[in-house]
Amino acid sequence: MFYNTKFIIATFYLITTSLYIFLFYYLHTILELHLIIVALIITLLTTLSAYLIAKLATEPLLQYIQNLKTLSSQTLHELNLPIATIKTNLSMIKKNITDTKTLKRLERIDQATTMLQQRYNELDYLIKTQTTKHIKEEFNIRTLLEERVELFKELYSSYEFILETEDAQLYTDKIGLSKVIDNLIDNSVKYSPKNSKIKIVFSNNTLSVIDQGQGIDEVDLIRIFDSYYQKDNSSKGFGIGLSLVKQFCDKNNIKLHIQSKVSCGTTVTLQFKG
Repeated sequence: MFYNTKFIIATFYLITTSLYIFLFYYLHTILELHLIIVALIITLLTTLSAYLIAKLATEPLLQYIQNLKTLSSQTLHELNLPIATIKTNLSMIKKNITDTKTLKRLERIDQATTMLQQRYNELDYLIKTQTTKHIKEEFNIRTLLEERVELFKELYSSYEFILETEDAQLYTDKIGLSKVIDNLIDNSVKYSPKNSKIKIVFSNNTLSVIDQGQGIDEVDLIRIFDSYYQKDNSSKGFGIGLSLVKQFCDKNNIKLHIQSKVSCGTTVTLQFKG
C-alpha cells in the first residue's frame, strides 16, 4: 500500500514540476506577462500542489492507523469476556476442591489470569492515550500503593514486600502510574532471589522501589531505557518495561533515577513535582 503511495507521489511531483516549468516559459516568454504576475500564478499553483501531495501522503497512513485502532478496540472487547469467564469459573471450581495440589494449580491459573487482566487494562489504557491528550486525576498515593503491593503479595508469596508511605495526594495519570509501579515491582521480583525483601517507599513526593537483587553494572545502566534492550538472551521479559517507565516520566515531568550495584541490588526513584 505505502509502496504504491510513494510511486504516485513521485509521479505527481515530476509531472507538476515539469508543467510549472513549461507554464512559466509560456506565460513569461510567449504571452509576455509581467514577471510578478507569472510568479503569483506559479505560487498559487505550487501551494495547491503542496496540499494535494500532503493529502496523498497522509491519507493512506491515517487510514492505516484508523484500521489498527479499530482492530485493537475490537480485539480488546473480545478479550474481556473470556477473561471474565475464566475467573468466574475458577472461583466456582475452587469452592468444590479440597485437594491441596489441585488448589495450588488452580491458584497459579488464577494468578496468570490476573496478569492477563492487567495486560488487558494496559492495552485499554494505551488505546485511550491515543485518543485523549490528558488523562490526569487527583488520587491518594497510599491507597494506590497498597492496592499494587497487595496484588504482588498474592502473585509472589515467596517474597517479602515492605511498604512505607505517606498519606499524600497526587495529581497525575493514575492508570499510567499504576503501570509504572507494576513494572518496577515486577522487575525487582524478576531479578531478586526468592525470599528476599522488596521495599516500596513514598516520602516527600518521591517514590522509591528498592530490591536486593542481582543489580545492574555501569555498562548496562547506560542502555537500560532502550526499548527491547536486554543484557543477554536469558533475561526475563521482553525488555520494554523500563522504556515505558521512562516515556511516562518524561511525559509527566517526573525525574527518574536508577542507582544499582552488581550483586547488591537496585533502587529506582521517581521524584514528582511538589
